[in-house]
Amino acid sequence: MTRPLRPMMEPPAERTRDFKGSATRLLRRLVPQRGLTATVLLLGIGGIALGVVGPRILGHATDLLFNGVIGRELPAGLSKAEAVEQARARGDTTFADLLSGMDVVPGRGVDFDAVGRTLLLALGLYLVAALLIWLQARLLNVVVQRTMVAMRADVEAKVHRLPLSYFDTRQRGEVLSRVTNDVDNIQSSLSMTIAQLLTSILTVVAVLAMMLTISPLLTGITVVVVPLSLWATRTIARRSQKLFVAQWRNTGRLNAHIEETYSGFTVVKTFGHRAHAEDRFRDLNDDVYEASVGAQFLSGLVGPVTTFIGNISYVAVAVVGGLQVATGQITLGGIQAFIQYVRQFNQPLTQVASMYNTMQSGIASAERVFDLLDADEQVPDPPVPARVPDRAAGRVEFEHVHFGYRPGTPVISDLSLVAEPGSTVAIVGPTGAGKTTLVNLLMRFYEVDSGRILIDGVDITTMSRHDVRSRIGMVLQDTWLFGGTIYDNIAYGRPDATEDEVIAAATAAHVDRFVHTLPDGYATRVNDDGGNVSAGEKQLITIARAILARPHLLILDEATSSVDTRTEVLIQQATAELRRDRTSFIIAHRLSTIRDADVILVMEAGRIVESGTHDDLLARHGEYWAMTRA
Repeated sequence: MTRPLRPMMEPPAERTRDFKGSATRLLRRLVPQRGLTATVLLLGIGGIALGVVGPRILGHATDLLFNGVIGRELPAGLSKAEAVEQARARGDTTFADLLSGMDVVPGRGVDFDAVGRTLLLALGLYLVAALLIWLQARLLNVVVQRTMVAMRADVEAKVHRLPLSYFDTRQRGEVLSRVTNDVDNIQSSLSMTIAQLLTSILTVVAVLAMMLTISPLLTGITVVVVPLSLWATRTIARRSQKLFVAQWRNTGRLNAHIEETYSGFTVVKTFGHRAHAEDRFRDLNDDVYEASVGAQFLSGLVGPVTTFIGNISYVAVAVVGGLQVATGQITLGGIQAFIQYVRQFNQPLTQVASMYNTMQSGIASAERVFDLLDADEQVPDPPVPARVPDRAAGRVEFEHVHFGYRPGTPVISDLSLVAEPGSTVAIVGPTGAGKTTLVNLLMRFYEVDSGRILIDGVDITTMSRHDVRSRIGMVLQDTWLFGGTIYDNIAYGRPDATEDEVIAAATAAHVDRFVHTLPDGYATRVNDDGGNVSAGEKQLITIARAILARPHLLILDEATSSVDTRTEVLIQQATAELRRDRTSFIIAHRLSTIRDADVILVMEAGRIVESGTHDDLLARHGEYWAMTRA
């Protein structure tokens, strides 16, 4: 089970460090889709413009009906001005004021043909507007999905460019949470919010323009409460923002614990830590629950608060508008249309406020993903990498190498060694002596602080990492098998290998011996955590994979430390076949596995303190001799 490295992890921020900057950066990722984005914008403008005109046309239909009803009650043959004068003469000033603001013809009833044409026009506009908005939604979905495909590709490419130190200092589940949960949350947030934001902004602008054409006074009453809504939204959002950051930070911690527990489930069960693991899970789950409930509760207040503030303006418009209708300053259809516009004006503001929680959640996830994308990368390969000849001998040389995982804490100090072509170099020493670090430096998992490592006279820092690693085969203490068949796992070493070559590698590694005892043979499915093969058999599969790869150099890192004596013999036979005519490095605690090495290096505190053959080192009665007696 991977031990958590919490002390080495950077403490996460309690709130989004730059909400505006992260949101802007997220929106900039839509730029590659600017053609479709422009089309989406134009469709949105067209659809909303047609939809906004609708209430004004319906208001005109109301005026036609109302004018007809009033006109039918007036004596025919009078003009509108005469009808108004008669009303004033009777002392009916209110009716006279109402009549003066109407387009009425005394004696004429309702023009139902005109009303029908007006309603059909409104219906047609609404249908076209709906079609444009539907097309906008479809295209916007394409824009978002393409953007997320590009982001996932960027994240995947970034992961491969990150140095090994990035993963060594973070829990695997937490990194996985950024790559999966946070990216998925960004996608859902974009899908839910960007369309609503675009529609809301366009709707507010269009509705505001239409309201001004009806009544600037009523428009002012409607707009005056907007700052109050914005203030309320900002106040609530600032309180909930840090809870959304905590929600996704705690989700990452929970995922890390789950991944860690499931990966080491056998160890958890063996040492009786089930109760502890469950308690830890409950604590982390409670942290996610508390942060999520708090964030959703606070952000959920935004909608009701903004709705209440919007209703204040709605009531004020209804009262003042009614007085204006009564005084003839505005028609009944006009106030009807304006009230509809007030609803249309307040609705986008309320919707944007209500989905602010989704926006905050998405931006919190975006910031976590951007942190990954902004992480320091490994040193890039040279523009024109050097190459080792394909028929190179396989000479490896370390020249005065210095290295430390942390500044000021050296692990390797002024180390020099030469591995001659075809030789076997064994490296022994106590835990922490720097044995595995040598392998990490040779593979360029880490870069040396100073000094050089050369393969056949070529500095590996002048080569591409792919070229370096393609020449090296590794068999580690911890086996790694992916979910697939035994055949697929062996063929992973060289995907273009023929079936005969795969079988030959399996036979050389003694895999063929136990495969035929399995019901499905080479088609038996295995994985790294279990299945129907033992730990030793898994190790043999990894050796077969290395044999198939035909590496120029070979690294065996504690390849037999976790197997029984009989399997160890088989692995030694397999590795002996693998080491033939190859420069090999063997890291081992079991000294019995390195007796036949051409040279044995004894390391202590990052330095080589002894070197020689097995017999030479025993004769010196030094560190190696002491290790054989331990």
